[in-house]
Amino acid sequence: MADNYLERHYLEYERRKEEWLRKKRHQPKLKNKMPRKRTGEGK
Repeated sequence: MADNYLERHYLEYERRKEEWLRKKRHQPKLKNKMPRKRTGEGK
């Protein structure tokens, strides 16, 4: 194997990770709202 095998793969990993983080930052946050069960109480 080449001497720079690990370095090259690490640099590719860092590039893919940066692209993923950039995409993740631009996505809207989803709110976790659970629909409440309607009960007959409080009428």
